[in-house]
Amino acid sequence: MDSLLDLSDRLYLDVADFAHSTPHWFQWLAEVWTEAGLLLFGVLFLAGWWRSRDGASRMMALALLAPLATAFGYVVSEALKSVVDEERPCRAVIGAPAALVECPPHGDWSFPSNHSAIAGAAAIALALSWRGIVWLTVPMALLMAFSRVFVGVHYPHDVTVGLLLGALVAFLVMRAAERPVRSLVETARSSRSSAVVWCAGRGPRAHAAAHAAAHSVAHASTHADRSERARHGAH
Repeated sequence: MDSLLDLSDRLYLDVADFAHSTPHWFQWLAEVWTEAGLLLFGVLFLAGWWRSRDGASRMMALALLAPLATAFGYVVSEALKSVVDEERPCRAVIGAPAALVECPPHGDWSFPSNHSAIAGAAAIALALSWRGIVWLTVPMALLMAFSRVFVGVHYPHDVTVGLLLGALVAFLVMRAAERPVRSLVETARSSRSSAVVWCAGRGPRAHAAAHAAAHSVAHASTHADRSERARHGAH
């Protein structure tokens, strides 16, 4: 165990030295990403919900569960952080260069990384609810985890465990809650409240019916125009 921690210390020093060798604009980007990256996951949650409104009930259930599963990932990470009182590397590692951002106060422990746990949970939750987006969310999560070491506030083992923990919790929550939430979505879609139906979406049948009705209206309009032109031509 001590050898693994020593390895993490050395990796932290290597990343910290690399961070200080990069241009100031690159350091600024890392500082922005380490916080703003979480907001991008939030945007993807909203986009996933919106695109699922005309999808099957299972799709909507997973889209609604994605942010909830991510929240569970954070809660589990925070609970573990309160048990493992690991000091931040920006104070504990001797000879380390100054962190690029302000070192969190004593008592805001380092293990595991909450940012990484949220990123790992969001990446998996979105991948389960939105086919094909894994190629975006996983690199985002890895970049988020690396940025926490880059700016100097976490050890490599903090972010590694955070990613894995968040991903595992999100996966379990999504699988366990999919069926009951799908039932709730189906109930909401048959509700008499227009607001509830708008939030849950009408599903693929209503979307197909609306599309067919619009096509029928367009076809009737085209037919009427042709008849009108034919009458004018006869005159």
